[in-house]
Amino acid sequence: MTNTYDVILHADPVLKQVANPIGDIDADIQAQAEKMMNTMYETRGIGLAANQVNILNRMFVMDVDPTCWKYKNEGDQILQIESVHREGEDLTPNPLVMINPEIVKKSEQKSVYLEGCLSIPQQYAEVTRPAHVTVEYIDTDGNKQTWDASGLESHCVQHELDHLDGVLFIDYLSRLKRSTLIRKLEKFKKAEGLL
Repeated sequence: MTNTYDVILHADPVLKQVANPIGDIDADIQAQAEKMMNTMYETRGIGLAANQVNILNRMFVMDVDPTCWKYKNEGDQILQIESVHREGEDLTPNPLVMINPEIVKKSEQKSVYLEGCLSIPQQYAEVTRPAHVTVEYIDTDGNKQTWDASGLESHCVQHELDHLDGVLFIDYLSRLKRSTLIRKLEKFKKAEGLL
């Protein structure tokens, strides 16, 4: 038996549901965190929310190496984030498990990044979000943590927290862009036998 979950694909209704707060952080929650982390690494993602594995509790995992991104245009009104890691390079693992995460501060400064999603495979679109956020969460030992995130890390936190609120990155797109992307996704799923 593999210690991973199946990732739920769009348009499963669980992706539009709001996840419930987690009470006690017990062995089951810790096992869920480990299994979600394994799933994220196996699918080569940088973040994974509980909704995406058909569990409606408020937890997500992420791992963004702070050296794998940079701003293309420091000082501009909207910062552009660019991935800079290359295939085969050793990345520094930076695994985070966030339980009951809450953004407590957002910057006025915005940034844009070409986002994707494990539940919407092989589809990407530019999404604009606050460039810097402060997030409070509980770790798997039950300790309250505060983390300041910028750039790709900030986008990842916001993207995963959106999942817990039933929001997908495609919800930020215009109706035309969203429907075009969903059509392309359906073609991809058909070609890959995922329907």
